Amino acid sequence: MTTPDAPSNDRDVSPSTGLVPVAHTDSGATTRGTKSRRRRVMLPIALACAAAALLTIGIVPRLSASTALTKQVDAQREPVVQVVAPRRAPASQELLLPGSVMPYADASIYARTSGYIQHWYTDIGAKVKTGQTLADIETPELDAQLKQARADEAVAQANSDYAASTAKRWQTMLQTQSVSQQDAETKTSDMQAKRAALESAQANVARLAELVSYEKVTAPFDGVITTRNVDVGSLVTAGGSPGLAGNPGELFHIEQTDKLRIFVNVPQDDAAYVTSGTQVYLTTQQYPGREFPATVARSADAIDSVSRTLRVEIDIDNRDGALLPGAYAQAHLALQTAHPALDLPVSALLFRPDGVTVAVVGSDNKVRLKQVTIGRDFGTYVEVATGVAEGDRVIDNPGDAIVDGEAVRIASAAAPAAAAKQG
Repeated sequence: MTTPDAPSNDRDVSPSTGLVPVAHTDSGATTRGTKSRRRRVMLPIALACAAAALLTIGIVPRLSASTALTKQVDAQREPVVQVVAPRRAPASQELLLPGSVMPYADASIYARTSGYIQHWYTDIGAKVKTGQTLADIETPELDAQLKQARADEAVAQANSDYAASTAKRWQTMLQTQSVSQQDAETKTSDMQAKRAALESAQANVARLAELVSYEKVTAPFDGVITTRNVDVGSLVTAGGSPGLAGNPGELFHIEQTDKLRIFVNVPQDDAAYVTSGTQVYLTTQQYPGREFPATVARSADAIDSVSRTLRVEIDIDNRDGALLPGAYAQAHLALQTAHPALDLPVSALLFRPDGVTVAVVGSDNKVRLKQVTIGRDFGTYVEVATGVAEGDRVIDNPGDAIVDGEAVRIASAAAPAAAAKQG
């Protein structure tokens, strides 16, 4: 028998229902406790991770910047440079100059006697030969003057013959003392005067005959008629201004085109290389790709004080008539030098106040600045007359701040090749 206050391990039976009550545990409180404990554990871990992340974000860039700065300082301390070796400049250089094509001979033809154009025989474009008649001038007044002059000559001839025979007779009589010495000398003087009058008449006849010969206008040389300013019946007068094309007194204009002249102005720096044996050829826009061989005929042998150039004449055979006088052409002159110097790319030059300079890397990998003298210009390359030797290592594209004695590192040949391949 048990007492009511004694504990019992058996479940009590409800007197009203007769059911045994079920014992209930506090599961919600247990879950909340577990979560609370997890929060207390995870919070420090999250804070530690956030702090680490913040430190990483702040430190890593600084470390990278510090590393890059160190590399940049090292690179500036010994910059990497590319070097080129001077090479022998070519013995021949082509000089391209503009030129104007001119006829080998050019003449304006004027009338030497006054009259009317009776007939003309050649028009523009006609090819004529030396001495060929171009036109006839009718001069009736001049013909009459010539007839009169010839008549005067005949009279002077008769007077001279009579005076000569008279003087001869008087000289014969003087030997026998038949006449006085003074009378004999008078006859001799009269003979000399008549002879002078005859010579004057003969000279007048020759002058008028020469003018009559100008009634036929002839070509002075083989060429082409480029201008005709007269027609039948046109009045022409003697005279004119020689060499002025288009002058009102010009009858014809003739040009020799089977051989042409081209005048070019050679710069003073290249004048010493241009001689009579210099090879040259011409090119024109009318004939793309065609080269016209020519020769340097002569030069002025003096530098023009205004343009500082040498006037050079180039002759070309134009018997095929391909080139026309007055056209524009380009002359390609092959300038030869017996002792070519070394050349360098233009990018290797430094233009300093004391002159043109190049940076050479010595055996100790230190920079040596050398002044050089520039010779011929090849465009992207220039000839260096003095200042460098064949074994020098010249820096290509040197910086403007480069100084003498600066230590540098020479880039390997493979690095530029790899960079070019990637590019």
